[in-house]
Amino acid sequence: MSNVTYDIAIIIINYNSSEFTTKCVTSVLEHTNTALFYHLIVIDNASEANDFKALKTSIANLGEEHISLYRSRFNTGFGGGNMHGVQFAKAKYYLFLNNDTLMIDDPIKKCFDFMEVHPEAAVCGPRIQNEHGEKQLGFDYFTSFSREVFGKKFVEKIYGKPNRRKEYSQPIAVDYINGSFMFFSAKDFDEVGGFDTNIFLYFEESDVCYRLKKKGKKTYYLPTATYVHYQGQSINKTKMPMAIKIELKTSMFYVIRKNRGYFHYQVLRMIFVLRYGLTSILKPRYFKLFHRILIGLPLGKSLKQNEVIQS
Repeated sequence: MSNVTYDIAIIIINYNSSEFTTKCVTSVLEHTNTALFYHLIVIDNASEANDFKALKTSIANLGEEHISLYRSRFNTGFGGGNMHGVQFAKAKYYLFLNNDTLMIDDPIKKCFDFMEVHPEAAVCGPRIQNEHGEKQLGFDYFTSFSREVFGKKFVEKIYGKPNRRKEYSQPIAVDYINGSFMFFSAKDFDEVGGFDTNIFLYFEESDVCYRLKKKGKKTYYLPTATYVHYQGQSINKTKMPMAIKIELKTSMFYVIRKNRGYFHYQVLRMIFVLRYGLTSILKPRYFKLFHRILIGLPLGKSLKQNEVIQS
């Protein structure tokens, strides 16, 4: 298989959620046009031994030769896990697919067909609905001073951005699409270096789409294709909610400093110091977040630093 070039390499990360991953893989197999020549690459991101064993068994039971399973001994997060998968991908397109998704309406084939006739597009993503059939937000605006201080509605109105809540009937160019389903031109993805593995969680999709835009490439939202996303199943937000909030802000400020510059970063950080300083007086649980912003949200204190190497 190492010498084969596929139409699409579909990369799925598993982290202690083998049941979701198995359902996702099965969904791809059942709801993807058989004319497509694709390689399913499953990366286990240092799950517990029992979960990996269950995943390995379920993948083997599917009996499909075009599914490959690899295990990382270290949890490298969303970007790192996907970049691990890229090492084994030989395809014209990469699809980075969350394991808590299900295919309906053959969205993979529709993305493939769209990209084939739109050479200006570097990446596209379909319409999202949750498990109850309700439409979810499929795209967003680049993180910036305006977005974080004045809000997304301000950015939408002042800069003429597409309305995230509107139902569209035709593909539209957007800043970036939801990271749960990102269908890339492999050439364009490779040329900008892929996902930034300094980021453990959050804003990876904003960062890579921003870099692609600087290269003159476009990101599209495809409302004519749909998939299901079980929101937040791949991250246990209830177990450590404040740690997750801190990680989100850590990634956000890293991306702002990287893409917008030091002055932009410092002005926004000072506003957030004031905002969360006042908030922590009324809600003491926010003090940890306030303190992390006060010291500059260093990557050295990311949740990534808490990970251990698995046997």
